[in-house]
Amino acid sequence: MPMYQRKNSDVKCEVGGGGQILDLETAVKNVILGGRDGFFSGGQNQAWGDKLDLKKMIEQLDSIEVPSVFICPISLSPMRDPVTLCTGQTYERSNILKWLSLGHFTCPTTMQELWDDSVTPNNTLYHLIHSWFSQKYVAMKKRSEDVQGRAMEVMETLKKKVKCQTRVQALKDLRQIVSAHDSVKKTVADNGGISLISSFLGPFTSHSVGSEAIGILVNLDLDLESRRKLVQPAKVSLMVDMLNEGSIETKVNCTKLIEMLMEGSGLKSEIVSSLSLLVGLLRLVKDKRHPNGIVAGLRLLKSICSHKGVRNSVVSIGAIPQLVEILPNLNAQCLELALYILEGLSSLEEGRVALKDCPRTIPNMVRLLMKVSENCTQLALSILWGIYETAPEECAPVAVDAGLASKLLLVIQSGCSPMLKQRSVELLKLCSLNYTASIFISKCKLTRTIQ
Repeated sequence: MPMYQRKNSDVKCEVGGGGQILDLETAVKNVILGGRDGFFSGGQNQAWGDKLDLKKMIEQLDSIEVPSVFICPISLSPMRDPVTLCTGQTYERSNILKWLSLGHFTCPTTMQELWDDSVTPNNTLYHLIHSWFSQKYVAMKKRSEDVQGRAMEVMETLKKKVKCQTRVQALKDLRQIVSAHDSVKKTVADNGGISLISSFLGPFTSHSVGSEAIGILVNLDLDLESRRKLVQPAKVSLMVDMLNEGSIETKVNCTKLIEMLMEGSGLKSEIVSSLSLLVGLLRLVKDKRHPNGIVAGLRLLKSICSHKGVRNSVVSIGAIPQLVEILPNLNAQCLELALYILEGLSSLEEGRVALKDCPRTIPNMVRLLMKVSENCTQLALSILWGIYETAPEECAPVAVDAGLASKLLLVIQSGCSPMLKQRSVELLKLCSLNYTASIFISKCKLTRTIQ
């Protein structure tokens, strides 16, 4: 059984593990206990540390790397109540008791038979774990207090009438703090930060100030009243301008903020139907260099298309052929968003005509059937159905030549929902109307062979 011991001392501390004796001071220097021994020397730190709840500290420090000697071999989580078996191995009490209750009479780590199934509290290891987490927890709290104080200082600077360059730097500092520390977000919100930052957005705001302000707001939890204040036409107009002209980071932040503002803030459809906004979003989703921009752009475009009165504007700027063209290059998440948009636009006669007139629509939709997900299959089928209803004689040969019949047979034979299967049966019947039975069957076999 491994033991910690102090130099020049006969006192040894058993902690459980893998068979070596470690000097306590050496362990501290090697950062096993965090690089400080203040918690083991008595004094104020120890007194405070004893009052801290170990479970709470472990939960709040879940992202840090923990010394392996503190990890339970069964759950691979830090131990809160370590106990040692007769084999010298140490486990979390609840985990080893469950192991024993299942009828196992061996040590989980060594698989040795147990000559004694009792467990002994490993108090020394408990205090080591508690002290280590206490040190990390206190340091984290101190850092949090420091950044919150810094955030308050920056907001005080922003309240003053300062030069543009000073304001930009202060906003940049606050954005970096808010982005890096979740605890600061509530501090900013509780101290009027949202209203303060929002006040910098207006018709005469420079893009340098606007981009930093929006970079802060998009990281905060905006309540309903805050969103209502931000949907003023002048503020939204600034966001749209920066969406078209800013850096990629600014474009993505503007897109995310506008999407946030659409949630229950009363953002009018005439504002989100701005052609400048729609054109900017299409540019964003077509930029293959920035995947995060594609996701953000498609998400907002989907939200915009939920307003029925806006869909005509989306169709009028040529969104359908542009979206159809990028379908093969999208990942699963973006693909589903794009299909939702196209399916919404297919509810309009103009949308169905635009889909029919785009030469890649039918081949791309057929290719997506039974390829990504059942949801994508359903959306693609709905789009194909809308196109077919518009011009069945024109679309049927193109669809069959693209392999639609074979794909529909796969859908019918799959474990998809009954509704999806029924839609596939109906579409398959419609496809066959322009052919004799023998020709249609031969085309099905031919396309299946090619695929």
